[in-house]
Amino acid sequence: MQLFYEHMRLILSSRRSITQVDVAREAGVSTATVSRVLNGSALVKPEVRQRIEAAMADLNYVPHEAARVLALRRTRVLGAVIPTLNNAIFAEGVNAFERAAHARGYTLLLSLSNYDLEEEQNLVRKMIERGVEGLLLVGNEHSRACFDGLKAADVRHLCAWAHSIEAPAANIGFSNAAAMSDLVDHLVELGHKKIGMLAGITAGNDRARDRVRGVRDRLAHHGLDMPGERVVEVAYSIREARKAFPAIMRTAPTAVMCGNDVIAYGALFEAQAMGLSVPEDVSITGFDNLRLSAELHPGITTVNVPAADMGMEAANALIDAVEGDRDVESRELPTELRARGTTGPAPS
Repeated sequence: MQLFYEHMRLILSSRRSITQVDVAREAGVSTATVSRVLNGSALVKPEVRQRIEAAMADLNYVPHEAARVLALRRTRVLGAVIPTLNNAIFAEGVNAFERAAHARGYTLLLSLSNYDLEEEQNLVRKMIERGVEGLLLVGNEHSRACFDGLKAADVRHLCAWAHSIEAPAANIGFSNAAAMSDLVDHLVELGHKKIGMLAGITAGNDRARDRVRGVRDRLAHHGLDMPGERVVEVAYSIREARKAFPAIMRTAPTAVMCGNDVIAYGALFEAQAMGLSVPEDVSITGFDNLRLSAELHPGITTVNVPAADMGMEAANALIDAVEGDRDVESRELPTELRARGTTGPAPS
């Protein structure tokens, strides 16, 4: 953060503009009184306030936020680096994050990494250079340099969309592995034993890996397994999911679990294009509970992720840590199974 403040000093020193001293001289008051008006103090008499405001208008004075930041050594800016906005679940979480930050007087800087950890590291460095006081990341897999830079700059940070007691940073989110257990239990109760998975790309994505691990661990709990040929990794894309669905079906599963709802949409559309009946011929599950998932026919059985609550909690936790000069506190949020029309009894 020190580099940020030095950079601001150089910028401000190169400018000559109307200052509070000029306003005070024009209004015939002290600079302290001008400062009180700018800070909304109730101690200034109405007639004095009007005289100062008139002076500011006559001089075209605009309070320089950069100077204020420099004086207080506070930017009141939070940052968020997320994988993409193409997935509505991230958009929902970031919207809630921004609303909560705005309500407490903070501004949000947003960047997209496109699931590239090297690009994410560059974006985090730029966020630090721009003076963010708190930073939101997605998931727990990030470069060591990313965490080292945040700690060296004393920037409060947390990771959302995941929760693990072994995480290298504070977590406000949910266990992706545990969230899959409810889906597995649901399918097993319906009599499914041969289960396949269209997973997200697991490289550099701990959430996708944990979802695969969660399925395998819960199947093992029921005395079942999911061999390697029944797991196909695909990008979070309807088109890519449609391309991959025939390959997973050649392994003859009675149910296909998908890494998120977007993949589940592709699986459902391709199943219907192949002449398969869902769920009579094959059951399909998603993850995230996007709004469209309840509107399709049949509706997608999925896991509800508390994206809005997570975004709000993350913003407040970061601000509390910044203003209290303390570490961010972790919190685990619940997920919930939403059983709909894409799951049914296993075919005999």
